[in-house]
Amino acid sequence: MEVTAQTLRVSDVLAPVTTLGPGRRLGVWVQGCPLTCAGCMSRHTWDPRGGRDVDVERLAALWRRGLADGYDGLTVSGGEPLEQPRALAALLDAVDRVRHEAGRTDADVLVYTGWEDAEIAASPRAAAALARADAVITGRYRAGEPTRLVWRGSANQRLIPRTPLGHRRYGPHLRRLTDRPELQIRVTDTAVHIIGVPRTGDLSALERDLATRGVTFQENSWRP
Repeated sequence: MEVTAQTLRVSDVLAPVTTLGPGRRLGVWVQGCPLTCAGCMSRHTWDPRGGRDVDVERLAALWRRGLADGYDGLTVSGGEPLEQPRALAALLDAVDRVRHEAGRTDADVLVYTGWEDAEIAASPRAAAALARADAVITGRYRAGEPTRLVWRGSANQRLIPRTPLGHRRYGPHLRRLTDRPELQIRVTDTAVHIIGVPRTGDLSALERDLATRGVTFQENSWRP
């Protein structure tokens, strides 16, 4: 589903996020994904009719506020960001403008996409949308290829620095392993948000643990 260059179809905007990139970050999850990877923890972001349209300048204002609060970066995930290439390009242009205006060119931009490297290279619109990204994590999620690589859900996914800032910020993490996945839980008025990259079985174990504490789900995002 393509929207205008001034609005982005969004599932969630949460902050601070500490499990999808280095430091404290603004997290934007776009809505709509045709890839429908088996085992995806975010099935609620698949339907392009879900979520809401958010003005890019509204997101830029949240970014400006986050930078003033000392945030280290922005992470865009989904859903599939490259399904909205013009809107993504507009967002990242606005984000880049704001960090220069705020004197925070040390704050990085990380984008998650399920597109493979060859698919991005073959699409001028996708390449243009990612022009302002400092780093990109690419590749379909494959539940049968678990990994301990930080910030990645399966071993095939690649962390690719794209700018000098991206190389400084992400270069030390390209092959870094984690002993256990970092998961962040945020509670809002309408939902419990689990943020991060869980390993196989982690979400079911968390669900069981919460049930022993009297917290049960009417529905969740990782089961049909």
